[in-house]
Amino acid sequence: MTEQAKEKAIEVLEHCAKPTGFYASGLPGGYEATWARDSMVTGLGASFVEKKFQKPFLKSIELLSKNQSALGQIPNAVGSYNTDRRSDVTFNSIDSSLWYLIGHKAYAKAYSDTSLLKKYKKNIEKALLWLRYQDPNEDKLLAQQPTMDWQDAFPHKYGHVINTQALYYGALRMYGKTKEAEHLKKVVNGEIEKYLTMYDENLGYYLPWNWKNHDGDREQEEWFDTLGNLLAIVTGLATPNIAESILNYIHIKQIDKPFPCRAIDPPMQPGDKEWHSYFFKCDAKEPYAYLNGGVWPFIGGFYVAALVKTQQYAKAQEALEKLALADKQGKQGEWEFNEWLHGQTGEPGPNSAPYQAWTASMYLFAAECVSQKRVPYF
Repeated sequence: MTEQAKEKAIEVLEHCAKPTGFYASGLPGGYEATWARDSMVTGLGASFVEKKFQKPFLKSIELLSKNQSALGQIPNAVGSYNTDRRSDVTFNSIDSSLWYLIGHKAYAKAYSDTSLLKKYKKNIEKALLWLRYQDPNEDKLLAQQPTMDWQDAFPHKYGHVINTQALYYGALRMYGKTKEAEHLKKVVNGEIEKYLTMYDENLGYYLPWNWKNHDGDREQEEWFDTLGNLLAIVTGLATPNIAESILNYIHIKQIDKPFPCRAIDPPMQPGDKEWHSYFFKCDAKEPYAYLNGGVWPFIGGFYVAALVKTQQYAKAQEALEKLALADKQGKQGEWEFNEWLHGQTGEPGPNSAPYQAWTASMYLFAAECVSQKRVPYF
């Protein structure tokens, strides 16, 4: 099944590869735009299919580069996917710039081609500078406003977000900024400037976000952000002990069930202190649906990578097989590579779109991690 999953994943990517770059979905009329995060994540796994997807990866980078803002921000998306916004280029995202930087380095390494790094050197420098300005506290950590990353409608988080710090650490290392990366790592892990730490020893994982401390009452929440914690392992931000603690937590709480992996734990409900009124208007209003504890197979790909990173190869193989089963959840047993699945039943959600580029790509990436017994690019 794992080999068949690769073949089917490639078929999905063939439908997502467009002249302008990777679309987020292979569906006609679905997600007809190039998202920075989706296209760069898609490039990670697509890069292992010889040179089949080199051009759409290249075109994605070019499209994002050409639409960079004057101040250096990389667009969240480029394309006429939302006529209400009356714009073909949308911003208001912090991880778009981070994934753009990571995508550049992955492309160069995958195809032994540094032409884009040279061609867009100034764009890269502007993106790095824009990110440096996202530090109002001058503490060398990135700060963000709500809805500025992939969890754009749910849940509510701001300030120092673990998903963003992990990506920033990975990007800093990729661009040779070792001193800045190591400082970030020590701060986030509580080795220095402990008032800024994001790792909670009692919980055994990184807080999803935190911000200011008001006489001992800090703005923060304690739900488990699966992707953020996994990215911390994959990029190397997490120490070996922290990585082990995170993966143990996932195992104990069965966050990799019914398939790897549920987006958050535990799901939020009305009446919880983390609940906000606008949640009622989004697809995550129900527990175990969408971002509220739904299974996101692309996160499962990073879970497999995290297991490989910690040299748990047998568990990684087992998780890869479960990920293949997740991707096969569709009508009459068809391979659908859905955006998300119900966090209890494992069935595709009512508003879950099939043939997602990053779902297919992260399966290929996970399979490559298992095959190589290492995590490429990071």
